[in-house]
Amino acid sequence: MSQARVLVVFFSRTGTTRALASTLAKMLSADLEEICDCTERRGALGYVRCLIDSWRKRPAEIVAAGLDAGQYDLVVVGTPVWAGAVCAPVRAYLLENRWKFRHVAFFCSLGGLGSQSAFDEMRALAGKAPVAQCKVRAAEVQRGAVAASLVLFVGVLKSHLANYDALAWTC
Repeated sequence: MSQARVLVVFFSRTGTTRALASTLAKMLSADLEEICDCTERRGALGYVRCLIDSWRKRPAEIVAAGLDAGQYDLVVVGTPVWAGAVCAPVRAYLLENRWKFRHVAFFCSLGGLGSQSAFDEMRALAGKAPVAQCKVRAAEVQRGAVAASLVLFVGVLKSHLANYDALAWTC
């Protein structure tokens, strides 16, 4: 029986979501891909662009993905929460790849509120319900500790993958 293929894909403006994605990829023995945004988002003006794109639910122009989401059994998608919404680069990625996903899971980093609305939006953009979802506060990531919620999230994903492998084996 072959091991299920997992891809962790993310966008990170400040490095918080990148740190989560790297940790997840290691814990899941997954491939890792960062979504590259063509819009300048650094500094105060970049922050304002992020907010405007979130309020308008506008996808960003992104660089074409290097890894094909259709080649993976599970794609784990990570986003920072911007104004209670999915960030524009992740919005674009989900729209561009929605037909390729076999199974998805979502995670987000946030400073305050908005994770549920971001997850609801991700579900709609991906065109399917996630296997699991996980929110992690930026303060937890900045402390350098692996959040308990992240450990539980990985456990759920591994359980799903074990069942997926068993189903694939018996078919």
